[in-house]
Amino acid sequence: MVTPSMLRDSTQIVLPREALDGLDAQLDEQFTVTIVPETEATYRIIGSPVVIKDVNEFLAKRGVSIR
Repeated sequence: MVTPSMLRDSTQIVLPREALDGLDAQLDEQFTVTIVPETEATYRIIGSPVVIKDVNEFLAKRGVSIR
């Protein structure tokens, strides 16, 4: 059974702001995502499940660890 947290995990990524230093513009250009400040210390990246998977790969190739 699908739970709300499973859906949220497949459509969002929350990262520390410093993890996206210099990458936010590239993400915005290459992917259809919304990047919003969540707190003073974090960003939330929101997109479709397929796009979020691609964003995960993009970030991993650039050394950004996804929790």
